Amino acid sequence: MRQGQGRRAVWSWAFYDWANSVFATIVMVGFFPVFFKQYWAWELGVTESTFWLGAANSLSALLMVVAAPLIGLWADVAGRKRRLLAGFTGLGVLMSGGLFLVAQGQWWLALWLYGLGLVGFSGANIAYDALLPGVAGRRDLERVSALGYALGYLGGGLLLALNVVMVFSPASFGLADSAEAVRWAFLLVALWWALFSLPVLLWVRDDAPATTSGVALSELRRTWSELRALPHAFTFLIAYWFYIDGVGTVARMAVDYGLAIGLDSGDLIGALLLTQFVGFPAAIAFGRLGERWGARRAIGLAIVIFMLVVFWAWRMQTAGEFYVLAAVIGMVLGGIQSLSRALFSRLIPADQSGRFFGLYNMLGKFAAVLGPLLVGGVAAATGSPRAGILAVSVLFLGGAILLSRVNVGEGERQAALL
Repeated sequence: MRQGQGRRAVWSWAFYDWANSVFATIVMVGFFPVFFKQYWAWELGVTESTFWLGAANSLSALLMVVAAPLIGLWADVAGRKRRLLAGFTGLGVLMSGGLFLVAQGQWWLALWLYGLGLVGFSGANIAYDALLPGVAGRRDLERVSALGYALGYLGGGLLLALNVVMVFSPASFGLADSAEAVRWAFLLVALWWALFSLPVLLWVRDDAPATTSGVALSELRRTWSELRALPHAFTFLIAYWFYIDGVGTVARMAVDYGLAIGLDSGDLIGALLLTQFVGFPAAIAFGRLGERWGARRAIGLAIVIFMLVVFWAWRMQTAGEFYVLAAVIGMVLGGIQSLSRALFSRLIPADQSGRFFGLYNMLGKFAAVLGPLLVGGVAAATGSPRAGILAVSVLFLGGAILLSRVNVGEGERQAALL
């Protein structure tokens, strides 16, 4: 059985989630979308600014869909996952810090920096995920993966809380106004990300040696062929695509519902903070549950809870329900993500984790592609947005059915023979 690298390596690896989650929490979700509309693109119409922001997100995601398998393959071929992690982290850090320098009205520059920051964030996660099997070993995959997500929720929540205080009370920090506070928030993201990335770069090693094979289309075809030779890993990836699409759709629809029932931006930030701090202990708890029950059964439980969330959202009426809904999502969001990563690690050869996690992250970039189309189509056909939200349960049901066909023990045996 493959052994891990020890306690220091485990904590160093997990702290990278603490480091980079601030980009997702503060830049992607918390401040950039609102600040882009109200500060950088204030001269554009609402529709036009929405178009350009959506285009930046879509183009960055499309680039990573194409590049993710190549990045994962290169990580295995070169045997330098840490260097790959450092390179993409450096890109994300520079782009996040660069947002501090963008003047009002320079929306095009803000979008370029944001889009490249997304590429850095996504590319680094491929190398980061691929390091997990070597760091944790087979026995501790669920616990270590959950530790990373838990630290990510806590770190992102702490810096977000500080940034929220800065924005609502800029004079207390010697800042001129809220706009300057938001710009400083982006700079703090860059500094935080860079500082807390040092442990993983210093104390986690690449276990897999470099190979003589080049990164070519033939190697990608070979990776797909090898995945098909691992039927339980392949089935899990398809199941993951379904249910993680539902997860992404629910997360976005929660915000849309909050706006629909009259919550202001302060309420939405408060709900985001609630999700972060609930997510910290919940991710740890799900990791323990995954160890005791097995990751597949714990993921199944999370899928059931998400289905209940969908039914709850279908009938939700009040702001109080929105906050409860945010708390429930926080309870299972980190768990389903961390255990999915751990389960996939069990179903693939540890010395080829880069190439397989490239495919895993590629499917992750398709998250919430089917969901919004399903929601929009059903809503248009029925004339009811609530019916559209209810339709997301189909994605969870499909994922649960496919997940039930994954035999983890047999999948591990197949991975060991490849």
